Formats: sequence, C-alpha cells, structure tokens
Amino acid sequence: MKKLRTKFYPVYIGEDILGSFKFGQYDASAFVIITDANVQGIAGEKLKSNPSLKHVPIFELSLPAGENSKTLAKAEKILRFLAQHNVDRDAVILAFGGGVVGDLAGFVASVYKRGVDYIQIPTTLLAQIDSSHGGKTGLNLVEGKNLVGTTYFPLAVIADTSLLESLPEEQIASGLAEAIKYGMIWDSRLFKYLEKNMGKFTPAVYKKLVVTSSVTKTKISQKDPEEKEFRKILNYGHTVGHALEVSSGHELNHGQAVALGMVTEAHISHMLGYLKEKDLLRQNDLIKKLKTTYNEDLDFDELIGLMRRDKKSKNGKLYFVLPNRVGNFRNKRGKVAFEVKESIVRQALKQLQNFLGEQV
Repeated sequence: MKKLRTKFYPVYIGEDILGSFKFGQYDASAFVIITDANVQGIAGEKLKSNPSLKHVPIFELSLPAGENSKTLAKAEKILRFLAQHNVDRDAVILAFGGGVVGDLAGFVASVYKRGVDYIQIPTTLLAQIDSSHGGKTGLNLVEGKNLVGTTYFPLAVIADTSLLESLPEEQIASGLAEAIKYGMIWDSRLFKYLEKNMGKFTPAVYKKLVVTSSVTKTKISQKDPEEKEFRKILNYGHTVGHALEVSSGHELNHGQAVALGMVTEAHISHMLGYLKEKDLLRQNDLIKKLKTTYNEDLDFDELIGLMRRDKKSKNGKLYFVLPNRVGNFRNKRGKVAFEVKESIVRQALKQLQNFLGEQV
C-alpha cells in the first residue's frame, strides 16, 4: 500500500487494501456507508468483512446509480436517514462508489450537524484519479451541473485499485479522460505514458495512473483550496463538458463529456494562437482512442446558454482554461481562465461536430 501525505488528508493506494485497512484508527461512534446499486454488493464484501469494523455500529444506504441521483432530493434522503438513525457528530461517513456517491456523501457530511467526518472510497477509475480528491462536493440543478456544493476535505481517500479490474470499458474510458486532462495541463510525462500504454491496462498501469493523477490533483488543490483562480486549471474541458453532459440528458457520462469538452477547448486555444496544431492533434488522437461517440446534432444555442451558467462565467461571459502545449497552460500574472468571444466558441463547437462525425 502506498500512502501519499497531503496538506489536508492522506491518500492510500494499493490492491486489495480495503479488507485490512485499519478503520479503528478513527475512533468513530458509527460508520455510515453511502453507496449505489452498482457497487452495493461489493461494499458488503469489501467493507463489512473488515475486522476493524466488526464491533462498531454500521448503517448503510444505497441509492440509484447514475448522475440523476446527484440532487438536493437525494441529499435530503441521506440527511433524513442519518437523523432517523440518530447518527451523531462522532460518526464517519464512508462514500463507497464513483463520483456521484463521493459528491453526494461529501456534501451531506459537510452540512449534517454542521459537519461530520467522511472518507472517500472511490470505486471507479474516474473517482480514483480525480473526483475523490480535492474536497469539492457538488449537486446538480435542472439549470446546470454542480451549481450547489461545498469545499470540505475528507479524513482520507482510500483507492483500492483491485476494484477497477471488473469495470466496463466505458467506465475505464471515462476515467482516462481525466488522466488526459492532467497530461494536457500539467504533466507531459503522464501524457506520453498514456500515448504509450493506451489499451494496455494491467494492474501496474492502473496504479501508475492513480498515483500520478492523485499527486497532480493534490498539488494543484493545495495551492488554491477554494478555487479562487489557480485551481480553475482543473476545469479544462469541463466548461464545454458539463454543458454537453446536461444537454445530452446524461446520455454522455462525465468522462465522455469532458473528453469532448477538451476537443472543443483545445480548438479554442488553437484558434486564439496559443496551442500549436501538433499538440492539438496529439490530444485529439489520444481522445479518439477512448471511442467516445454521440450521434445527436449539437444544439449550439443550448450549449452556449449552459456554459454561461458555468462557475467560471462572469456576467454571462464565457471563460476557459487554455492549454498552450502538452503539459502546460496559459498563465498571465496568475490568471488562468480567460474570456473568449462567443463567435470563437461556436467555431470550436463546429470543430467538435466534425470530430464526432469522424467517430461514427
């Protein structure tokens, strides 16, 4: 087991570590497992058999799987479940699932009785690589994705990479999109590693991706925990990606939408003269290997409207993180998100439509 020491919490990464992890170190009055229908059985198998959980009260609540659970209504359901079971402030919530479960459980932990502890136990590649780190929680509204949320750091992140071995190809591709993001904005060596190993996924490769991405997100998050400016670089691909996700009615999952968002936002940067064509093509060639398809015609007006509700938008103006080469991003005196004219965004969306046409 590898332990990463961060400013706010430790990260534990390894194969088959959940069965022997020492949860007793947290001296919890109870543990509350929040999970979803996809991994409920695994939660029982991996967690309830852990000896350190044998003599502590355990409550479990499973939610429907998928983005449609990331709502205020589901958050209220969890909060009422905690209250109905008299869960006190010394309890620890275990967020056992993918990004949706992590966001929901983290949000609930941050507001129940003005804050209780929680531990992220991510079960998908995307969650192990990205969403379980950094302390951001989020819920969706009809008007847009992650418009409600808090910043609330977990006690720990426990990434058991053995959980990745049975994931469907679509879920692996979703996680790889976030790894490509890190390669584009921060780590050219990771990008080259992905180019070399795409499709060659062994336990060693998974561990490498999880460790490298976890270190990257931790470094960036620690520089700007509240996302005042610098941490916005983690949103590369997400301004367009979140709009695509909502517009598709979540037919596109988060990673798929982010991958297509990166295609669009890289074209924006290229059209503005920051990203060279060779780096644009390197990124898009790698994204093509994720085999993300979407057969619907893009509604540019709807997408632009959704982007105007993005967290980075100001007074309805569109702001984007702009890579200037593989492994780096535009940074002007500490500013990392830049206003882009709608006409440029529309041109980039046309390029995305062409990209999607090539995937069919």
